[in-house]
Amino acid sequence: MLKQTLFGLMAAAVSLTAFAETTCTAYPKNEQIPPAKFQEQLKQQGYQIMKFKQTKGNCYEIYGKNKEGKKVEIYFDTKTGKPVKSEIDD
Repeated sequence: MLKQTLFGLMAAAVSLTAFAETTCTAYPKNEQIPPAKFQEQLKQQGYQIMKFKQTKGNCYEIYGKNKEGKKVEIYFDTKTGKPVKSEIDD
């Protein structure tokens, strides 16, 4: 019984973190890097962008490949362009 309870609690914790959204500082539009300009900057750095969006958490998010060809999911600050969170597949 204790093992089932612990397993249930662990599963609930994992599912909550899976739905947690990455958040960035909200900036006025005039302070953000324009999306098209930012995508161009990323392409010049060697990224292949498959999907680009601005999240509800005020970040730019990309799905694609880095210059080494590895799959990436990266969240960027919309004003500075700095990565906030990244996941790179090996």
